[in-house]
Amino acid sequence: MTTDTPAPTGRRRRARPLSQAGIAAGQLGDAVRGTFGALGRRIHPAWRAVTGWLAPVLGVVSTFGWIVLGGAAVSLLLLLLLGWAEFAFIGATLFAAFLIAVGFVFGRSTYDVAIELNPRRVVAGDRALGRMVVRNSGSKPVLPTRMELPVGAGVAEFMVPRLAAGEESEELFAVPTARRALILAGPALSVRGDQLGLLRRTTEWTEQVELFVHPKTTRLAATARGLVRDLEGQTTKVITDSDLAFHALRTYEPGDDIRNVHWRTSARTGQLMVRQYQETRRSQLLLVFDAERSHFADDDEFELGVSVLASIGCQVIREETEIDAVWQQKAMRVETPTALLDDSCRIQPVDGMHDSLRDFVRRSTMRLASPSLVVMVVGSQLDPAQIRAAASLYGTDTETVGVRVDVAGEPRLSRLGGMMLATVSTLSELPALLKRAGR
Repeated sequence: MTTDTPAPTGRRRRARPLSQAGIAAGQLGDAVRGTFGALGRRIHPAWRAVTGWLAPVLGVVSTFGWIVLGGAAVSLLLLLLLGWAEFAFIGATLFAAFLIAVGFVFGRSTYDVAIELNPRRVVAGDRALGRMVVRNSGSKPVLPTRMELPVGAGVAEFMVPRLAAGEESEELFAVPTARRALILAGPALSVRGDQLGLLRRTTEWTEQVELFVHPKTTRLAATARGLVRDLEGQTTKVITDSDLAFHALRTYEPGDDIRNVHWRTSARTGQLMVRQYQETRRSQLLLVFDAERSHFADDDEFELGVSVLASIGCQVIREETEIDAVWQQKAMRVETPTALLDDSCRIQPVDGMHDSLRDFVRRSTMRLASPSLVVMVVGSQLDPAQIRAAASLYGTDTETVGVRVDVAGEPRLSRLGGMMLATVSTLSELPALLKRAGR
């Protein structure tokens, strides 16, 4: 059997043989590239050393300073090309301004600088004050100096006067604490430079100091579900032959511990009866905060969620119940209420760290102790199906409560699958809703 193959269409181009000149050019190009590559590998360490040595010097020049230098160089180049005297005047003026600015960056300061924040921990909205003390630790007077102190996203500027040997200057400043935050104050910088800002030389004198602006919290009733210290533990549906919570009696079977025989019932029924117990365990609360940005309507709703988290966590710690608290980026410290509040200052919205709430809860808690109660704090934009899916990670022995923050909604308590879901629009509504959920 034969098959017909279609004839090729078009004309095939024949490969042109390389000429001797092309071959020679290619070999020359390879040789040049190899030479320059080897030269570059040898020069690179030396270039890095030179740039590292020059970095402190070049770093003094500000962006505006580089613009002035570039303008001066361009002016002189135009002078050579066009011969216009005006460019000579412009270039000379710019270079002179730069040279004069160099004199302002020289000098040595002998300072001891201390930053104090009082108090170090405040609640959002409370007043926080800072104090910077600059002392001349040298044996000679120092000239007036400008000091800069970064505080959060802003920079406070102070003019330190001339200080004699051993003399000190005190500067006070207020720290904005309108919202929950971890505010870093420092490092304190002394600034030398010209008035035009061509050159700027800074020296660090302190480390950063932390100011914790805690979220607002509310006290919860001790009768709320899972917030009571349970001395005997919480009973489960697992039946065991040895525990604290009595459940029922059953007929004696070979191998049962004779100490569990209930003799009065055995005498009345005429056969041996042994006690059964419900297995108990220590209360263990898992507090989960979903920080996914898209799950909250706005920043105010997110802050309300953090306040709910902190309020529940602090109450549980005060009741000395075992607790784990997590959000997307890390587990929180729960040794004391202060430690939990400090870590709550670090919570920030995240974007797409996990595929779903269930995935986040599963990954974040797989190495934690099995909880007897799970409290999930979520935003109003989260699909309720995701909350149900996350709650399904735990068995029937684990109670699950969801707290949904919705600044535009109405407070209510509803059932979502096998869990209770409390919706809060203000922090003051939280105690009553949790109390109702615990009934």
